Amino acid sequence: MAAKTNAVRLLDQMGVTYETREYEVDPEDLSAETVAAKVGFPPAQVFKTLVALGDRNGVCLAVIPGDCQLDLKALAQLAGDRKVETAPLKDVQNLTGYVRGAVTVFGCRKPYPVYLDETVWLWDMISVSGGMRGLQVLIAPDDYIRVTGARIGAIAREKPA
Repeated sequence: MAAKTNAVRLLDQMGVTYETREYEVDPEDLSAETVAAKVGFPPAQVFKTLVALGDRNGVCLAVIPGDCQLDLKALAQLAGDRKVETAPLKDVQNLTGYVRGAVTVFGCRKPYPVYLDETVWLWDMISVSGGMRGLQVLIAPDDYIRVTGARIGAIAREKPA
């Protein structure tokens, strides 16, 4: 039985269909690629949530495939900012209520704008953090978008080799 995090409780309250998948956490390796291997998904299907700060609109959440990196210029354009940078790690928990490796859009401290990479449409189901390390939520893209109000755009790019 999966832990009932605030994120999972929120999905239950909204009547969203989802599955949870638990995995053993290695605190030394919180990478999305490692999480993907542990939950049996390709890294491109495991979406990570990054906290970003825009120069005009402030805090937003960028949700991108685990095998990619955030394209800051593309996010700024989609968010209506001139410039965006990722939030310092020391600020992430205070902004979201979640620790690194557990950040999720569901149940954040505040309802920040959410920007989701367009590759979400490649999948019938995506995997996102369930609000604690060691817990992933498997959810259909349409449900994720409906619950989060995410705007879709090309905000991810390949990691350099």
